[in-house]
Amino acid sequence: MNFLGHLYFSDNDLALMQANIFGDFVKGKDLSRFPIKMQEGILLHRKIDSYIDTHPSVILLLHRLYSDLPKVAGIAVDLYFDHLLAKNWKDFHTKDLDVFINQFYASIDTSNENYSSKYFYMLEKMQEKNWLFQYQFLDGLDKSCHGVSRRISFENKLSIGVDVFKKFEKEIEYAFFEYMKDAKIVFKS
Repeated sequence: MNFLGHLYFSDNDLALMQANIFGDFVKGKDLSRFPIKMQEGILLHRKIDSYIDTHPSVILLLHRLYSDLPKVAGIAVDLYFDHLLAKNWKDFHTKDLDVFINQFYASIDTSNENYSSKYFYMLEKMQEKNWLFQYQFLDGLDKSCHGVSRRISFENKLSIGVDVFKKFEKEIEYAFFEYMKDAKIVFKS
């Protein structure tokens, strides 16, 4: 899952949400330099990534998408799942999507020196471009696919991600709902 999925599985804990998203910016196993809440968020981020990478429905989907999206099928699935989560938000959360997102943005503490400037820059862009809310629309998914494609260091086909999504929409939706059914038990219990 991408940003929205990581926020969703942070159980409405705003500090955990920030640390969970920050997990993309942290390498290595030794997290002792971070406060406990940040360690929890980073570990949650890694657990979510590991769970999606090993979920049976997702593995089948990755095999299905690989010929169209070699090397980036996993990244595409993360974006597709955020799109479907945003699109079906009312099935998963009691708060409206825009309220949930705005509460997260309002909670960001830019004075926290444990977070990197790259992280805060990414959050600034996320808010400025309204990425999380735009995920629910195909145009938002398309912009995400193009943006991520440009940031990948090797040549890739992620820029055609929306076309691939449309081609395999039923299979992607099936894998998403199977994953969410199981992940809610693992992360929301």
